[in-house]
Amino acid sequence: MKSSAARKSGVPAAPRAGSVSASSRAAGRPAPGGAAGWLWEWVKSIGVAVVLFLVIRTFLIQAFMIPSGSMENTLLIGDYLMANNALYGAQVPFTEWRTPAFREPRHDDIVVFRPTYNDPVIDVVKRVIGEPGDTIQMIERVVHRNGQPLAEPYVEPTFAPDEPLPRSGVGGYGWHLAALPARVDRESYRPTRDNWGPLIVPAGHYLLLGDNRDQSLDSRFMGFVPREVIRGKAMFIYFSTDPTRDSPFPRFLTAARWGRIGHVIR
Repeated sequence: MKSSAARKSGVPAAPRAGSVSASSRAAGRPAPGGAAGWLWEWVKSIGVAVVLFLVIRTFLIQAFMIPSGSMENTLLIGDYLMANNALYGAQVPFTEWRTPAFREPRHDDIVVFRPTYNDPVIDVVKRVIGEPGDTIQMIERVVHRNGQPLAEPYVEPTFAPDEPLPRSGVGGYGWHLAALPARVDRESYRPTRDNWGPLIVPAGHYLLLGDNRDQSLDSRFMGFVPREVIRGKAMFIYFSTDPTRDSPFPRFLTAARWGRIGHVIR
C-alpha cells in the first residue's frame, strides 16, 4: 500500500536495506558502503594516481640516474636528476608523434637522449656543443665553434695522453669524412681524440660531447645525434649518493651527497 501511494504521489519508494541501486548496477560498480565500496574507492584512487604519474613522466618531467663518469664533474656517478620532457616536445608513447616543442636544443644545454648504438638501449646525458649548420673542430683539446675557441670551465681538467681514432669499427672516424668541408684533404685526414675536424653539423642533428672528454663515448666517436632522439633537458639534482663510499646501513642516507641535492644543472 505504501509503495502504491508513493507511486501515485510521484515520490520514489526508498530502497530496501541491502539492495543495490539501479544506477550502481548500470555503472558496473558496487554500491557505496561496505567492504566492496571501500575497495572500489581505493581502486579508483590508485588508477587516477597511476594515470597522473604516467602523464607527468611522459610529457612533463622524468627522473634519471647517472651511471657513468662521462659528465664529471658536472654530473657524478650516483646523481639522480630531473629532466624537462616538455621543453623539446615529448614523445607520444607507441607513436612517431611529439608534442609541440617550446624551443629547440641550444648550445650548452645538457640533454637526455636515447641513442641507438647502446645495447640495451638506455638514456644518455651529454652537452650540446654544435647545432645544425655549426662547424666544430677540436685543436689540442680546445673546441672551436665556427672558428672561435670556446671557454669551457666545466671540462674535467685532468686528462690522459692523446690517441688516434681508428678509421672503422665502433668509434671509428670513417663517418667524419662526409662531414668535412670541401677544403680538407680526405686522404691525409688523421683525427685523434683531442684533434679532429672541422666537421659541419648537418640539418636535423647535433654534436654532443661529455664534460669528461677522456671518458665519454660521444659525437667524436659515434657521430651526430638526430634531433628526434633528444628527449629532455636536465634541470636539477634531486638526490645523490656516492656508490664508492663504504657506509653502513641504510646506505641511501649514510652515503648521500647532501650538498648536491637541489643543485641546478648548468
